[in-house]
Amino acid sequence: MAIPFPVRVQAAASQLAFWLPRPVRRAVAGRPVRLDGQDLALDAQLLLRLQKIARAELVSGSVESSRALLDVGRHLVSGKPIEPVSVREIAVPTPDGDLPATLYTPVGLPEKSPLLVFFHGGGWVIGTRASHDNAVRFLAKHAGVRVLSIEYRLAPEFPFPAAADDALAAFDFAHAKAGDLGADPARIAVGGDSAGGNLAAVTAQQAVRRGGPAPAFQLLIYPATDFAQRYRSQDLFAENLFLTDVHMKWFEGHYVPKGSDLTDPRLSPLRADDLSGLPPALVVTAGFDPLRDEGEAYAKKLADAGVEVALRRHEDLIHGFINFTGVGTRFREALAEMAGALRQGLSIRD
Repeated sequence: MAIPFPVRVQAAASQLAFWLPRPVRRAVAGRPVRLDGQDLALDAQLLLRLQKIARAELVSGSVESSRALLDVGRHLVSGKPIEPVSVREIAVPTPDGDLPATLYTPVGLPEKSPLLVFFHGGGWVIGTRASHDNAVRFLAKHAGVRVLSIEYRLAPEFPFPAAADDALAAFDFAHAKAGDLGADPARIAVGGDSAGGNLAAVTAQQAVRRGGPAPAFQLLIYPATDFAQRYRSQDLFAENLFLTDVHMKWFEGHYVPKGSDLTDPRLSPLRADDLSGLPPALVVTAGFDPLRDEGEAYAKKLADAGVEVALRRHEDLIHGFINFTGVGTRFREALAEMAGALRQGLSIRD
């Protein structure tokens, strides 16, 4: 679908702002921000300032208007599609009907390559394959993997546990049909950001506990891991840093049915009694993110259970940074590091 001309103009202006001389960018962004012993990256601060000038919000009004806002906003920060990456539409069958999905394949990638089953973020309420298109393209190209990006069911139309059920079904499909997807069934990872990171963690747990096929690796990008407890980072970074406390409550209110057990591991993977035997994981957090502490608590619990895990905090970044591939350089640097770790995590080992 063609991008409307006014949106293209805004996108060009946003990208241009990040190429201004550093003193000018600093003047626009404002005085440096330091919280909890961390310095906010200038790219992140400038993005937040431009967002404030435009009066843009992650969530605004109804579910429908918030989804539409994200669909427009992605064009402002994601940049031109990363190439050369081919795409193929896939239907993923589940007990509740087919899920749309997109298979991304870097041009020239041989058969029986690693595959990442990816779940997009958006609080289980907003977000789509399209909103994460360039982030997924980046991972596919720079990690040298195929990526199957899943359009799981969203709340409030389909509240918990619909998304978790879809995520596990998508992994099972990828494993069963690995040959058709050009993938090696022994090197299939699950991953995602925010709500998608939650779904990836839940999928890994569910797959291991039932026995049978399980992921080879987990890529958990600023994951939501615990609805049952409030963490210090939620108070430190509650406002003005892209994802706010108000947004988080809005997402929870739509996704989690009233009366739900918030300690259910399918909802709060941190609350699982036993994490032993789970696949190796990379847990990525952002320093200025309300979800920072629960993500890091999950990494610690994995390590305590004997799981091979690496924790990487990008202390100068904000929530959502994998989607900002079209502006500045700092966000791409962080995503490039992630791609390298994913490549290593799915490499063939003796």
